[in-house]
Amino acid sequence: MRRDVFQAMADPVRREIIELLADEILTVSEVADHFEISRPAISKQLKILEECGLIHMEQKGRARYCRIQPKELIPAFLWIDKYRNLWEEKIDSFEAYIIQLQSKNQEL
Repeated sequence: MRRDVFQAMADPVRREIIELLADEILTVSEVADHFEISRPAISKQLKILEECGLIHMEQKGRARYCRIQPKELIPAFLWIDKYRNLWEEKIDSFEAYIIQLQSKNQEL
């Protein structure tokens, strides 16, 4: 079964793995060292990321190296960017509301 990038990004552990691999290529053991969950659990998360095409795993000797495939994140980025203006407007509106409340509290 081929999963998609949105399924991969739905899990906080997988998002953190992606962040780690954005900085450097790591072995499965090195990735696992960053978490307090079992190595088999990390291997499962890595498998899902690989199925989504977000990482590539390469066997070199006894170690399996994980490398991010950043171009596969483009669909998620484009979808999120599409809604960025909407969220910025909502945040700006909320900020204006907070400032207005603070002004009223200072007048009292």
